[in-house]
Amino acid sequence: MEPGGQLTTTTEVDNFPGYPDGIDGPAMMVDLQKQAERFGTEVRIGMVTAVKFATEVGGIHTAVVDGKTTIEANTIIISTGATAKYLNIPSEQRLRGGGVSACAVCDGFFYRGQDVAIVGAGDTAAEEATYLSNICKSVTMLVRRDTMRASKAMQHRVLNTKNIEVLFNTEVDEVLGEQVVEGLRVVNNRTNDKKEIAITGLFIAIGHKPNTDIFKGQLHMDDAGYLITKPDSTKTELPGVFACGDVQDKIYRQAVTAAGSGCMAALDAERYLAEIGVVEEVIAGDYTV
Repeated sequence: MEPGGQLTTTTEVDNFPGYPDGIDGPAMMVDLQKQAERFGTEVRIGMVTAVKFATEVGGIHTAVVDGKTTIEANTIIISTGATAKYLNIPSEQRLRGGGVSACAVCDGFFYRGQDVAIVGAGDTAAEEATYLSNICKSVTMLVRRDTMRASKAMQHRVLNTKNIEVLFNTEVDEVLGEQVVEGLRVVNNRTNDKKEIAITGLFIAIGHKPNTDIFKGQLHMDDAGYLITKPDSTKTELPGVFACGDVQDKIYRQAVTAAGSGCMAALDAERYLAEIGVVEEVIAGDYTV
């Protein structure tokens, strides 16, 4: 239950348009909710426990909330997002928002000129490590195996960046600090040797899990579970069902891109309603029920 998505679990948001001084993530979600409610949006809090999508144009889709309340709709926009994967170490969970982050692009600015570490071995981890190297004093990259999974080009970039140190066969044993991150104890998984690293920020880049389990068997997904939409649209393969944001975007994963695709989904849904006669178009770009 994360009404507002991943931004409810972060602190300062500095890269969303319209907030020149930045804004607290949960506060930003409250602002967006109030703005939507000003135009008549009804917000209900609940867990969708089952869905049944119609397959024909103009069909009625149903969603069951909390196992008891059934909602019928001509269109459904899926914006369930994705959940960042963490290491699930108690000290890591305790310090989320206090120096532990799953988004270097979102939070890296706060660690300008400081020593940080990043966990991961894929292209995303390599890309975020090089991004951090441009603003941080040093970056220690922790790779669980003896090789990286990133592409050769990304590996070359990381290994040839002077202020990035890669520690292979290394895992996090504990995140040090009470209120904020003050260091890291790591362990070599071959020798069991442990050592401490002085850092102020820890970035976890081991992937995301799209929140799509409930749609399995009804909508097309890729191997990682991200919903597949038609090119240049938010349309799924089912009429009247649209997907936007991180639930179908595994590349950009930013608040502003999610908001942009949300706008696309709203327009696609509105045009679909006009096509099936639920909404009558009276002026180009202006619809009335």
